[in-house]
Amino acid sequence: MNNWTGRAQKILEDSLSVKRLFWDKQRENILKSAEAILNSLKNGGKLLIFGNGGSAADAQHMAAEFINRFRLEREPLPAIALTTDTSILTAVANDYDFSDVFEKQIKALGQPGDVALGISTSGNSKNVLRGLKAAREQGLLTIGLTGGTGGNMASFANILVVVPSRETPRIQEAHIFYIHLVCELVEEAIFAS
Repeated sequence: MNNWTGRAQKILEDSLSVKRLFWDKQRENILKSAEAILNSLKNGGKLLIFGNGGSAADAQHMAAEFINRFRLEREPLPAIALTTDTSILTAVANDYDFSDVFEKQIKALGQPGDVALGISTSGNSKNVLRGLKAAREQGLLTIGLTGGTGGNMASFANILVVVPSRETPRIQEAHIFYIHLVCELVEEAIFAS
């Protein structure tokens, strides 16, 4: 285990470095996306969040923070993770295609004034891109949360938030930072007196 100390220190330094670079390079888009979510929620809209794997877990995490609470005791805020209903996910994937699972839910649940937040570390997840495309076509504001170069997500996101890394673990760590930051800013803006 003594050999792990140096490796663990390097991982920590890499993670901190990516988060600092993310904030420095993407501050404007991070804050713009938080403001878009705030405006939607204040005006009766909702947040629809989706992604695959770790990004699906991030979607669920963010929805839970908005519906339950983040730091303040407050009323719930409307957020839905489109990754949680296994009957819908498996029915769509079985009857149509897995690339349709978010698109169909956006078409059913999304309304103008809502925000769709698609999460993909590569920016190329077909089902996430199709969900964002459907959201834009229905008049939702779209946010893409990704990494690397942003992949194909730029074509479908009104606001693109890109973690400047190609390492999936470092991208996901920065995504959690983004989620917590947005939750805290929005919650404070609505409920802090």
